[in-house]
Amino acid sequence: MCRNIRTLFNFEPPATEAEIQASALQFVRKLSGFTAPSQANEAAFACAVEEVADAARRLLASLQTQSPPKDREIEAAKARERSAVRFGKR
Repeated sequence: MCRNIRTLFNFEPPATEAEIQASALQFVRKLSGFTAPSQANEAAFACAVEEVADAARRLLASLQTQSPPKDREIEAAKARERSAVRFGKR
């Protein structure tokens, strides 16, 4: 899976439309193998991004959890710490 696709569920504040669109774009890029589609594939590519974004919105709206929402700042700090440990930049 692409490293740029982030978890969007159970955060406070909730995922933004821009985050959903960015994840959909990354997913379609990964599936298609295109960073940018040719003119011949542009319409199909754009349609796929919209369909994936719609599916993501429906999924996020239907999921339920008993866990408290995660804080974006705290999760970002944890990710930086994991990266520092992984890549030895302490």
